[in-house]
Amino acid sequence: MKNFENSISAPLRRRLLAGAAAAAALLVFSGTASAAANCIKGDRKAPYTIGWANIYSVPTWMKQTEGTITAEVEELKKAGLVKNLMITDAQGNAQTQIQHIQSMIDANVDAIVVIAGSSNALDRVISDACDKGIAIVNFDSLVNTDKVTAKINTDSSEWGATAAKWMVSQLGGKGNIIIMNGPAGISVSDDRRKGAQPVLDANPGLKVITETNTEYNVAPAQEAMTSLLFANPEIDGVLSLGGALSAGSVLAFERQGRDQVPTTGENARQFLELWKEKGLKGWATMQPNWLGALSVYTAVQALQGKDVPAFVKVPLPVIDDSTIGGYLARADKFPADGYIYSDYDQALFDKLLAK
Repeated sequence: MKNFENSISAPLRRRLLAGAAAAAALLVFSGTASAAANCIKGDRKAPYTIGWANIYSVPTWMKQTEGTITAEVEELKKAGLVKNLMITDAQGNAQTQIQHIQSMIDANVDAIVVIAGSSNALDRVISDACDKGIAIVNFDSLVNTDKVTAKINTDSSEWGATAAKWMVSQLGGKGNIIIMNGPAGISVSDDRRKGAQPVLDANPGLKVITETNTEYNVAPAQEAMTSLLFANPEIDGVLSLGGALSAGSVLAFERQGRDQVPTTGENARQFLELWKEKGLKGWATMQPNWLGALSVYTAVQALQGKDVPAFVKVPLPVIDDSTIGGYLARADKFPADGYIYSDYDQALFDKLLAK
C-alpha cells in the first residue's frame, strides 16, 4: 500500500477555479457528514483519507484512469477536503484485491473507490466496508451487491447493442463475424457481450463464427486474432468490444495481408489512428478515464452530506467518420498506447450527479 500524500502526479487538465471555491465553501457549511448517502456513518470530518483499490495497473487505460484520480485528489487537497490517497494494485487477482480492501477497512479510511476484479467475489468485503460506515464508490467493472454509496458507469449493455446494430447495418445483416471480448468475469466485458446478443439473435444472417476473450492490451489481442485468421478464411466483420482489442485486430489483419473489414471499438488512440490511416470502416465509443476522478469527487460529496445518486449513468458518445477528427486532433496529448478521452471539469461532475 502506497502513501501518495506528498507525491501525487500532476493534474492532467485545468480545473475550474469556481469548482474548487465551491468545494471549499461546502466544507465550511457542512462539517461532519450528515449520512444522507448510503453506507456513510460515524464522525467523518474533512480532510478525508481516500482508498483507491485498483484491480491492476498495467493496461494504459488503467494508468490514465489513475492519473485522473490523483489529479482530482490534488484539487480536493487544495480545497481542504482530502488529506491522503492510499493506492493498492492487486495485479489482476481478485483475492488480492479483497485483501487490499480489507486493509483499507482496518485502516478506517473514509472512502474506497474501486474497479471490481470480480462482479461477485468482492461482495462480502464491500458490504463489510459499507457496514463500517465507509463511503464506497464502484465504477467501470461493477460488483453485484448494492451495499455501496454509488455505482458509476456507462451503460455497457447499450455499448454492446449499439456496436452490434452498427455491424448489422454495415453488412446488411449477413456475413461471418468474429467477436473480441475483454477478460471473462469482468462485468464491463460480460455486459457488453450480453447487450450485443439480442441484436445478433434478431439478425440470424450475421453468423458468429468464433469469439475470444483477452486482456485489454494490443499484443495479446493481436496474437489471438492472428490465430483466428489462420483458422477462418472468410471473415466479414470484427465486433470488437474494447479499444485495444480493435487495434490488435487491425494489426493482425495487416500483417497477414488480409483486407480490413468493418470493425467496432473504443477511443484507443492506436485504433483511431489506424482507422484513419487505413480508411477503415469503423465505429467506436468511449469509456471515459475520468470515471475515476468522478468517483473520488462523488465519494467526497457523499462524505460532506450530499445525497448522491445510487447509480450515475454516464452517456456514451459515438465516434464515427464525422467525429473521429476531433479526437485525433487531440491525440498528441495522450500516450501512443493510451485512450483519447474527453475533457471534464467540476461543472460536468455536478451535472451528472444532479440527474
